[in-house]
Amino acid sequence: MSTLLDRLKASLDTATLVLGSDISDRYFADWSGAQPCPPAALLRPKTTNELSAIMALCHEYNQPVVVQGGLTGLAGGATPQVGEFAISLERMNTIEEIDATAMTLTTGAGTALQTLQEAAAEHDLFVPIDLGARGSCMIGGNVSTNAGGTEVIRYGMTRSMVLGVEAVLADGTVINAMNKMVKNNSGYDLKHLFIGSEGTLGIVTRVVLQLQPQSRSTHTALCALNNYESATKLLIELKRSLGSGLTGFELMWDNYYDKVIESVPNVVNPFKKSHPFYLLVEYKDNDKAVGEQCFESTLFAQFEASLLADVLIAQSLEDAAAFWKIRDGIGELLQSLGPVSNQDVSLPVADIGVFANDLDKRLKDKYDNIGILQFGHIGDNNLHVCAYTGRGEDKANINEDIMLMIGDYAGAITAEHGIGVLKRDYLPLSRSESEIALMKTIKLAMDPKNILNPRRVI
Repeated sequence: MSTLLDRLKASLDTATLVLGSDISDRYFADWSGAQPCPPAALLRPKTTNELSAIMALCHEYNQPVVVQGGLTGLAGGATPQVGEFAISLERMNTIEEIDATAMTLTTGAGTALQTLQEAAAEHDLFVPIDLGARGSCMIGGNVSTNAGGTEVIRYGMTRSMVLGVEAVLADGTVINAMNKMVKNNSGYDLKHLFIGSEGTLGIVTRVVLQLQPQSRSTHTALCALNNYESATKLLIELKRSLGSGLTGFELMWDNYYDKVIESVPNVVNPFKKSHPFYLLVEYKDNDKAVGEQCFESTLFAQFEASLLADVLIAQSLEDAAAFWKIRDGIGELLQSLGPVSNQDVSLPVADIGVFANDLDKRLKDKYDNIGILQFGHIGDNNLHVCAYTGRGEDKANINEDIMLMIGDYAGAITAEHGIGVLKRDYLPLSRSESEIALMKTIKLAMDPKNILNPRRVI
């Protein structure tokens, strides 16, 4: 009787099926820091039908697979485990259609987010998802993890802009739910089974996204604040004054801000004094002069009300880029800090400041010479925490300390990057027993052999 690999070799070319030493170590791990592991085979399908045939064979032979996109996840979900085949969607990268009238984009799951952004811009439209990993992450991964990013405060998570998906189930069945309409209540909305389920219920192969018109002008400011409470009050005031034009609200604690200024090349502190908190605010509208006046007057009013200790308004695109470079400096920092517990968590907005202070104290009491960096989107409940001692043996313990604290505060152990493998054991801290039981029921119904991203999420 022929083996699974024999049957795959018979039907696939060498670009699609890669074996042994021909598999690049790029496919051994994602960005999470999980232990790299070479997959037993690498499969790179170019079409949905090809993937369907692959999964039908894997299902027949009970062969577990791990799904890979841009490998930018931080939860270990795309890192192979022993004996798994890796299925990379990188060749499914065709933009099929941009409908400028309906403002929709139809694309393969392996298309990089930045490629979609640039394609939409050619039609004076934009994709309301933006992440620091835009050049590497792929839309299939964004959908499968329900990615967030810096535009969530206005447009919501990725789920909010997905109109339709196509997905391949564990047994090779193709689910075509490529809806292009905003309103469609014709039975169950099956796309939500795949959005945010981290590839455990099906492999997203194609996506329909709702686009938005490009704004005519963007206004950016870097603000200094004296305390966290000022940030929460300011969020309400800016929403009231700027309405839906408020697209960015990025808060940085001084521990993060100062570390970026100190460590990242070509970043300069534009303030003359140090402050406890720094806030990057972005506002978009369609009338540059009116918008500029509204933005400046709104921020000046909050300065007069003492919610802001200082304000710097970008006078050029170069100024705005310099402000954003501080906020985005985490990418370069992570390359120089050694072993890092890199967490993205969610809490009620009012609790974030208290949690951050408590976390800082608890970790410093427990670990010598620990560095802690805190920043977040705040307006969507999201806090990022990076903690490091330079000692690899401390990382797992710090991870657990932060997760257990999130449980104490009734928060969410992940905000944007998913559960994957690294947070799987902590899921009961954020989900009830009945919720997890239902997740397992759905998983069993859709993947009874448990071959699709096994041992991830649940």
